[in-house]
Amino acid sequence: MKTEIFKSAIRNRNRLIFLYGLDEIQIEPYYITIEKNGSKVIYGKVFQSSEIKKFNYCKIANIKVLEKKRFSPIIPIIQMAS
Repeated sequence: MKTEIFKSAIRNRNRLIFLYGLDEIQIEPYYITIEKNGSKVIYGKVFQSSEIKKFNYCKIANIKVLEKKRFSPIIPIIQMAS
């Protein structure tokens, strides 16, 4: 389910907001991948920052797609891994 939400947000360039641990995070999502240890992660630019961060799926909860908040990528979007 998370993967489909993230793929749709990446494709449509929608911002996301979610809980990451105890913090509320808003990102512009770019890339989904699986790390060598088998855990799934999403990379995204933190809103109002120039920082690209990695977020582990297992720590993400309460995902909301901000459909009216679209963004233009500042880095090229790479093909998504599933």
